[in-house]
Amino acid sequence: MSNFPAAGVYTVDPVHSTLSFIARHLVVSKVRGRFADFEGTITIGETPETSSVVATAQAASITTDNDMRDGHLKSADFLDQENFPTLNFTSTSLSVKGGNDYVLVGDLTIRGVTKSVTFDLEFNGEGVSMVPGGRVIGFEATTEIDRRDFNVNFEGTLENGTVVVSNKIIVELNIEAASQPAA
Repeated sequence: MSNFPAAGVYTVDPVHSTLSFIARHLVVSKVRGRFADFEGTITIGETPETSSVVATAQAASITTDNDMRDGHLKSADFLDQENFPTLNFTSTSLSVKGGNDYVLVGDLTIRGVTKSVTFDLEFNGEGVSMVPGGRVIGFEATTEIDRRDFNVNFEGTLENGTVVVSNKIIVELNIEAASQPAA
């Protein structure tokens, strides 16, 4: 299948990948952030349906390029990183949408709460790795979650009722993963 990578096990390259999110602040602006410390394994089967993904992000690595906001996001108001140090994802299915487009479904765990989420996934291609004998593959994926579904229940509002942080969070993945060269 030309629109799907070769079978094998690929390790996410955190240097060339991004696990990011977007939340609205005071309804009028978008705040973008990311997790700096994450890892994942993509197992490509003989068909998309036999493929799987497992990934973990460290809650303490959240960054929005603002120390005060990052501290608040790590606190019990949001991720509660002391009690829930990781965010985890385990795929449950992958299906072909058409062309290079797929639907990735999996269990996302935040703050100890696991919910099924659906990512729109695009396969960007595969090529030769910088490591002799290795291969790289690339994907982009997006989903939208409601943070309250994961007990992220911070309810900050202004006197006029304006919500400080949106409940809707957009999650964006830009992933490069590499196979290990044959021994």
